[in-house]
Amino acid sequence: MDLLAEYRRATMFFEAGDPTGAARLLEPIVEAEPGNSSVRQLLARAYFQSAQLNRAEEQLRELVERDPSDHYAHHVLGRTLERQNRYADALRHLRIAAAMHSTNDDYVTALRRVETRAGLGR
Repeated sequence: MDLLAEYRRATMFFEAGDPTGAARLLEPIVEAEPGNSSVRQLLARAYFQSAQLNRAEEQLRELVERDPSDHYAHHVLGRTLERQNRYADALRHLRIAAAMHSTNDDYVTALRRVETRAGLGR
């Protein structure tokens, strides 16, 4: 299997609005290259976009465990937990992302939204 070609194909599926198709292509690549964070991140995003939230959470936790300074992985993990109505769990990751990258409006907006939903709004 030409992994680079499959990754490019998966990216095209994702960008065309077919996250499920992208995930199908990305899963064997992650199996073949479990340390490839870029592929794992795209797989997590594909799962998130296709509402496969438990699978997204699994991939994102792996990314955060490997690199605790990955603010984007923290943000998407927080958003994933938010979509599961797990606000207390989401807050931890959204706070980390916002603290690491405080100029990112998406990070701050997500944090404020979940703080409000958790009853901690300012």
